[in-house]
Amino acid sequence: MTEYIYLTHPLREGFFEEPTAKESATMEEHFQYLKQATESDIVILAGPCLDETFGIIIFHAENEAEACDFMFNDPAVKNNVMMAELHPLQISLKGK
Repeated sequence: MTEYIYLTHPLREGFFEEPTAKESATMEEHFQYLKQATESDIVILAGPCLDETFGIIIFHAENEAEACDFMFNDPAVKNNVMMAELHPLQISLKGK
């Protein structure tokens, strides 16, 4: 198992200030997708930056293909609300 991180950035300027109804619904689906993956021990950590610049998702996957599949099936990415950038990650230190 390898750890991966993907960063999410909104595709539309003004997303944080005035999300559309579609964007709000998609972000709820995004949250539920990641919540279920957390409960299944796939996601290690997920959340948005409080300065409204990007979000991060750190998760386990068997390989890069599986990691891409997980990222591209995220409703926020799949529905073109967020763009995503995937990177393999080596966790060197981890707290409780």
